[in-house]
Amino acid sequence: MSTTPDVRTAAAKSAVLSPAATRWSLLGLGIPVYLELLSGVVAGVIDTVWVSRLGEAAVGAVAVATTLENVLLGVILMANVGATVMIADAIGGRRRAEIPVVMSAVRVLWLVITPVVALGGFLLRDPIARLLVGGEGDVLRLTVQFFAISFPGIAVFFAQNAVDGIFKGTGDTRTPMRTAILANALILVLDPLLIYGVGPLPRLGVRGAALGMLIGRTAALCVSLTILRRRRVADVGEAEPTDLRLWSALRRLLNIGLPASGDFVLRMGISMTLVGIVARFGEDPLAAYGIGFKVLFFVTMAFYAVRQAGSILTARTRGAGESAEFTIGRQSAVLATLVGAGAGLPLALGGRFLMGLFSDAPGVVDSGGVLFRYLFPYLLLLAGVVGLGGVFTGGGRSRALFWVTLLGAVVQIPLAFALSSWSVLGVEGVWLSMIIGTGAQYAMSYALFRRHFAGTENDPMGSGPRAR
Repeated sequence: MSTTPDVRTAAAKSAVLSPAATRWSLLGLGIPVYLELLSGVVAGVIDTVWVSRLGEAAVGAVAVATTLENVLLGVILMANVGATVMIADAIGGRRRAEIPVVMSAVRVLWLVITPVVALGGFLLRDPIARLLVGGEGDVLRLTVQFFAISFPGIAVFFAQNAVDGIFKGTGDTRTPMRTAILANALILVLDPLLIYGVGPLPRLGVRGAALGMLIGRTAALCVSLTILRRRRVADVGEAEPTDLRLWSALRRLLNIGLPASGDFVLRMGISMTLVGIVARFGEDPLAAYGIGFKVLFFVTMAFYAVRQAGSILTARTRGAGESAEFTIGRQSAVLATLVGAGAGLPLALGGRFLMGLFSDAPGVVDSGGVLFRYLFPYLLLLAGVVGLGGVFTGGGRSRALFWVTLLGAVVQIPLAFALSSWSVLGVEGVWLSMIIGTGAQYAMSYALFRRHFAGTENDPMGSGPRAR
C-alpha cells in the first residue's frame, strides 16, 4: 500500500487545506519525485565517466544523443502531465469511472506519437546526426551508432513516462521513484559490462551504453506495468457511469498537456541559445557554464518536484470541489524559495571553491566564481516561477506557463546578445540577462496567479475562478 499522504483525508478535515497541511502534502508528494529525478542525474554523471574512457568523440556523441532525448521528452510530457492532472481530478471528485477512459486516451496518444518518433528517428538517424554534429568524423559515426539503438528505445522511454503520469495521478509518486532507481541502477551495472565487453560479452563501445540504457529501462517498465495491473487502477468497481468518452478525454488530455510540452521545449531552446552565446567568449566561460548548470540541476530539480506535487494536489482538491489553489501556490513558492535560498547562498559564497573541485584551470575557476554569484538571485526568482507553476497545471491553466516562458525568451535572449556586447560586461551580460528574464517571468507568473487564484483563498464553497 502506498504511504503517500492521502490528500482526500486532509481535504475532508477542512474545507480548505491549511498552510501546514499543504506543506506536508507537498513534501510527501514531492520528495519521491526529487529522488526519481536525482537518480537519473547521478546515473548520467557516472555513465559519462564510463564513456569518457572511450575518448572525447564518444563523450561528444553520447552528449549529443542524450541532449536530443531530453528535447524529445517534451513530446511525451503531454501524456504524462495530462494523465496526472485528469486522473487526480477524477479521484478527487470520486469519478473513478473516468480513469479507464483517461488511460485509454493516454494509450492512443502513445500509439500515435511513438512510431513517428522512434521509427522516423531510426530511419533518419544519419541525417539527424549530421544536422546535430555536422561534417564527418568519429563523433558523427558514433552518434549514428548510438541513435541506431536509442531511437527504437524511445518506445520504452515514452511508455514509462506515460505510466508514471498515471501513477502520479493516483497520488503515488513513490512507485515512479522506485522504478527510476531500478532502471538507473541497472544502467550503472550494465554499461561498463557492455561498453568494454567484460567476460564473454562483446565490446560494444557507445552502442553498449545505448543498449544498457534500453535494457535497464525495459526492466523498469515491465515492473511498472505489473504493479499497475495488480493495483487494478482501471477497475471502476461500483462507481457511477461516466459521460466522458475517449475522444473527449483525448481532447482534454491535449489541452492540458500540449502547453506543458511547449513550455519544456521552449526552456530547452533558451538554454541551447545561451550556450551558443557563451561559447563566443571562449572555453573558460563555456566550461564554467557547463559545470555550473550541472551543479544547479540538483537545485532546480527540487523546484520541479514541488511543481509536480503542486499540480497533483491542486487537481485532487479541485476535483473534490475544494478551492485551495491560492494556498497551494503560496506554499509551493515558499518551499521552492527556501530550497533556492538554502542552496544559492552557499554557492554564491563558495563558488570558486566548488568550481575548483571540477577544474584546475584558473580561467574556469574565476568564471565559475562570478557565475555562481549571479546565480543566487536567479535561483530565487526561478523558484517562484516554477513553484507557482503547479497550480496553473493542476488548475487547468497550463497555457499560462507557456506564455510566461515565452515572455522570458523574448526578454532574455535579446538582452543576452545586447548586454554581452558591452565590453564592460562581456559574458557577465549573459548572466545578468538570465536574472532579468527570469524576473520578468516571476512578475508575470505572480500577476496571473493573483488574477486567477486569489479568489480561492479561504473559499470553502469554491467560488473562485475555475477552469476545466
